[in-house]
Amino acid sequence: MTKPIKLVVVTGMSGAGKTVAIQSFEDLGYFTIDNMPPTLVPKFLELVGQTNDYDHVALVVDMRSRQFFAEITQMLDSLESNEQLDFKILFLDATDSELVSRYKETRRSHPLAAAGRVLDGIKRERELLAPLKSFSQNVVDTTEITPRQLRQTIAEQFAQANQQGQFRIEVVSFGFKYGLPIDADLVFDVRFLPNPHYVPELREQTGLDQPVFDYVMASQVSEDFYHNLYRLIAPILPGYQKEGKSVLTIAIGCTGGQHRSVAFAHRLAADIAKEWTVNESHRDKDKRKETVNRS
Repeated sequence: MTKPIKLVVVTGMSGAGKTVAIQSFEDLGYFTIDNMPPTLVPKFLELVGQTNDYDHVALVVDMRSRQFFAEITQMLDSLESNEQLDFKILFLDATDSELVSRYKETRRSHPLAAAGRVLDGIKRERELLAPLKSFSQNVVDTTEITPRQLRQTIAEQFAQANQQGQFRIEVVSFGFKYGLPIDADLVFDVRFLPNPHYVPELREQTGLDQPVFDYVMASQVSEDFYHNLYRLIAPILPGYQKEGKSVLTIAIGCTGGQHRSVAFAHRLAADIAKEWTVNESHRDKDKRKETVNRS
């Protein structure tokens, strides 16, 4: 028997945080679709079941018309009878006053307000969704919580059991001559360290080669800086995770991104990986070789 598909249908009041919710599910490794028409859900799940590529799916089913409730009721009846599904409904709510405030802040119109007031649309939507809210297994009131807290709540309730964790660390080396990595959160400059570029037998190698690595780390300045760097980074990682950040990118740069930064990034990634999920990459490690080959 094939493994059941874990399905979360995200719905609720417009403006209550469904966009943040679906992004949170994506960070948790779910296959996600926003604003899926209820009538298409059964056919979509049939196709997913045939491919066996996705076993965790999250769909936002949003209020777009007065026909919504009839359509979603039919959809839920179809899901309930499907033995290949393990599905839950996540209903997001907030007080009327908070929803009005959010609509004023974004200057968007409510989908059920038509030409009327935003509050009229909210009240109409709440009336239509009342039976669905009572049917939902997970109801989250977002009135007093931040987007970060909503992401944390979703992670606590829906994280996959075999997931390594939604927080991971990217350690990347780069060359300043090619520009800063645009996605870097923390940037450290190691251009003050001894440069293997000026040692002929090391020039064509990289910081991943043992002779270059040893040359860079042999300096007392390098060793002192590395230990100070690690003592700076290690204690702050739990704080980034607690704040709900899914990826933290630590960038280490030297002039060309071939020697010093590569050696330091490689060592740092290995040490951080003892406690955290880490991806190591070297953006400009082979740039010089590519330039030589083209010339």
